[in-house]
Amino acid sequence: MDPAHPGDRLSTVPDGPASAGPEASTTPAGPEAWPPASRWPEVLHRAVRAVAAVTQGCRTPLVGLSGGADSLALAVATAEAVRTRANPALVGGAGAVVVDHGLQAGSAAVAERAAAIARRLGLDPVVIERVHVTATGAGPEAEARQARHAALVVAAQRLDSGPVLLAHTRDDQAEQVLLGLARGSGTRSLAGIPRRRGLILRPLLDLTRQDTEAICHWAGVRWWQDPANADPAYLRSRLRTRVLPALEDPVTGLGPGLSAALARSADIAAEDADALEQWASREYSRLVRYRPGEHASGAGNHLGIAVGRGANLSLPLEELAELPDAIRYRVIGTAAVSAGGERPSRERVLAVDRLIAGRAGGGTSAGPVQLPGGVVSRRRRTGGYATLDFDAGEVLESPADAPVPPAPSR
Repeated sequence: MDPAHPGDRLSTVPDGPASAGPEASTTPAGPEAWPPASRWPEVLHRAVRAVAAVTQGCRTPLVGLSGGADSLALAVATAEAVRTRANPALVGGAGAVVVDHGLQAGSAAVAERAAAIARRLGLDPVVIERVHVTATGAGPEAEARQARHAALVVAAQRLDSGPVLLAHTRDDQAEQVLLGLARGSGTRSLAGIPRRRGLILRPLLDLTRQDTEAICHWAGVRWWQDPANADPAYLRSRLRTRVLPALEDPVTGLGPGLSAALARSADIAAEDADALEQWASREYSRLVRYRPGEHASGAGNHLGIAVGRGANLSLPLEELAELPDAIRYRVIGTAAVSAGGERPSRERVLAVDRLIAGRAGGGTSAGPVQLPGGVVSRRRRTGGYATLDFDAGEVLESPADAPVPPAPSR
């Protein structure tokens, strides 16, 4: 008998003791029997294939589990991928990490119930990480995400496990693309949620929220409804509950299928962003010159280039000017980070770029231009050879006081 199709009896969400009482109605529950005797729904076939594909060559992946429908569906799919040996690399099993942010009353109970479900599914090890969300000014959603991702990575390292699987779906991807459009972001931001980044893998980006709920129904698992997901105080919640439904309204909106179209656009933007960044990486490596004795060793940056943090560096002005705008802007940003600064905004990148554009014009400013993180850029000419320099450890009195070169005449 095919282990994915052990029988024909339908499994339903339990309505016995696990569902009784006010606390149970707000926490995850189930399954009463595992694995269900019913055949896999079509969406579970897709989910299991996706998990098997992203975990090729991996050992003991960990599911990032919240108790919501998406992450529980991912836990189910991962457990079934292990049980049916959909990927031989998973012979050692898979585990789960539940992160409790402690931001809501009852969060500890939700975390314990979610962990119990993971163990019931056969995942091992299963751990709960309790984190403190620090206010950084980035906003509550971003701050919680930063704390969560840090806890997931620490847990994976402590358990000596493989990658961490997160359950973002196509709906999440559509919301992310809309957020990028609303902020006037570039190609990388419009690429949305990456399918992989470091230890983090996202196998369910081609499934919908409706798909994950269908998987939970099949498994006999009841999920937790995070009240923040419907709170209009949060921008993403407004997108999810108001903006996207209005845009997909067949009469007053753009019609059904918008979420899928936005997700396709994210895939295309990701391909373009990867190509542009690889091109910029090659150009930066070709052009950069570190001044003698000032090249500090350091880690790579977002382009995968080995850079020296806190180094003073130069780029040849004429060769830099010949690059297409999109590549030149990326090279400027990489140089700023390589010199020990932070990723500059578009406004700051364009301010530096005006130093390049004004290289042949009389009376144009040669800088300096203040960049975030204590780096300044200026145009220099030595013996007839012009460079764009990035110097670490300089802070002007105020970024507003830094000479901003005028825009070149067209």
